[in-house]
Amino acid sequence: MPYKKLRIVIKNRVGYLLLDAGSRFNKLSITTIRELKRAFTQLEEDMAANVIVLSGYPGESFAVGADIGQMVHFSTNDALHFAELGQSLFEQIESCSKPVIAALNGITMGGGCDLAMSSDIRLASESLRIGHSGAKLGIITGFCGTHKLPRIVGKNFAREIFMTSEIYSAAVALQMGLVDRVYHENEFWQKVSSFAERIASRPLTALSAAKRLINAAEDTDLRTGCLLEREMATHINTLQKLN
Repeated sequence: MPYKKLRIVIKNRVGYLLLDAGSRFNKLSITTIRELKRAFTQLEEDMAANVIVLSGYPGESFAVGADIGQMVHFSTNDALHFAELGQSLFEQIESCSKPVIAALNGITMGGGCDLAMSSDIRLASESLRIGHSGAKLGIITGFCGTHKLPRIVGKNFAREIFMTSEIYSAAVALQMGLVDRVYHENEFWQKVSSFAERIASRPLTALSAAKRLINAAEDTDLRTGCLLEREMATHINTLQKLN
C-alpha cells in the first residue's frame, strides 16, 4: 500500500523516512502517525538498512505537532485513543532494533518535538526552530513529552520549555542538550547522510545491543546494568565467532 504522507529511500545501508505531507508543514495527523508506524516496521524488517533517518527534508518543517484541526473535534475517547496512538509510535521507535536519527531540518514543535525525542540521535540544521507550544494553546499532547524531556535536558529546562511555550534556535537547543549536533543549512543533508552512513557501516548486532543497553540504563541500577552488558557481550561475541 503506497504512503500518502511520507516516502522511503534506502541508500548506502541507510533508510531515509521522509515526512512529506504535500504542504509547507508536516502535521502529526492520525493518518501520518499510522503511516509512520507502518514505515518503521517496514524499515526495521528491511535488511538493506542498518540505520533509519527520520526527517522532513527538504521541506520547511520536521513536524509542526499534532493536527489541531483534528484535535478540536475529538471526544474524550478520541483524545485518549490519539494519545495512545502517538505513544505507541514513540515506543516503537525507541524499541526499534536499529539506530534512529532525527534530522531536524526546520520547524519542530509540540508533538514534533516529542517525535524527535523518541529518536536516538538528533541532528539539527541552523534553521531549526523548536519548542513545545501546548501551554500557549491550553493543551498537552499526551505523547509523554513531560516525562521524556526532563530526562534529556533536565527538569529546569523542561519546565521552561513547557511553561513558556517559547521557540528556540538550534544554538540554544544545542546548549540545552535537546539536539546533539548543529550543521549549517547549506551542508545539512550532506552532513546528516555522512553521519548516518558512518554508523550504518558498523555491524547491526553491535548497534542494536548498544541501543538496548543504553536505553535500559535509565531505569537500571549500575550492578544490574553491568550484568546485562556482560551477558549481551558474551552472546554477541559468540555469534561473531560462529560467523
